[in-house]
Amino acid sequence: MAGDRDALYHQRDMALLTQHGKEQVIAPALERAGRRKVLRVAGYNTDLLGTLTREIPRAGTQLEAARKKAHIGMELAGLPLGVASEGASGPDPVVGIMPWNVELVTFMDDELGIEVSGTTQGPAVFPHQLVADWASAQCFARQSEFSDHDLVIRPEKEDDPRIRKGICSWPDLEAAFAWALQQSGNGHVFLETDERAHANPTRMRMIAAAAEDLARRLTSCGPECGAPGFGAVEQVAGLRCEWCGLPAREKAAKVLDCPRCSHRHTRPRRDRTHADPRCCDYSNP
Repeated sequence: MAGDRDALYHQRDMALLTQHGKEQVIAPALERAGRRKVLRVAGYNTDLLGTLTREIPRAGTQLEAARKKAHIGMELAGLPLGVASEGASGPDPVVGIMPWNVELVTFMDDELGIEVSGTTQGPAVFPHQLVADWASAQCFARQSEFSDHDLVIRPEKEDDPRIRKGICSWPDLEAAFAWALQQSGNGHVFLETDERAHANPTRMRMIAAAAEDLARRLTSCGPECGAPGFGAVEQVAGLRCEWCGLPAREKAAKVLDCPRCSHRHTRPRRDRTHADPRCCDYSNP
């Protein structure tokens, strides 16, 4: 198996459970990388595993949810290979103000007993606002990149169970706003961007990038057992400061790991030899 990267999954089918069009970006990335076939699996409501509009909370972590989706798809398709995607949103990790999206695309191989994930993260389009009139709703929609990105609307507040999703045109938005305002007991309507992949092209591009990352990882084989997925699993800080020579917060190396035999290798950073003094607690306390 070692060194025969393309042959490992050549013309093999992989199950992808999705109801939000993710096959449009995941399948091309994986099929280009290794002459394999990604098959969309239907017949299961993935909203039962959690909704981005919060009616059903996600059980477990982002990775655990992706694993569960992959295994359900594999069971439904009767295949030992599966792929699943799971997203998460929140504030950016630096300032905590900008909407942020983390995407994960996970591959499962029950024959080899391995799991390989591709990830990406970056700015997102997930605004929300409570409004009381149509003019404010129109202003919010324009600022939210509507109608390229769909909207979700509720009466009264952000967790109201009465909800309309997938609003993608101005006539639909006006009708949904009138409905929500009529239903509202406090005269307010809650608007937010639809985070589902097929309704949010910014998020769909992030899923595509995570799928490309997974494709790259599947062509990287472990040096000991030859299993695919050998890649970075953690960063090691401590690159020495350019001014004082002490370990700084910048990464000095990355740890590569094989998902099958757990062989590990620490690879020193090659693009630079010293850290920016601004990242040093001694030079820049």
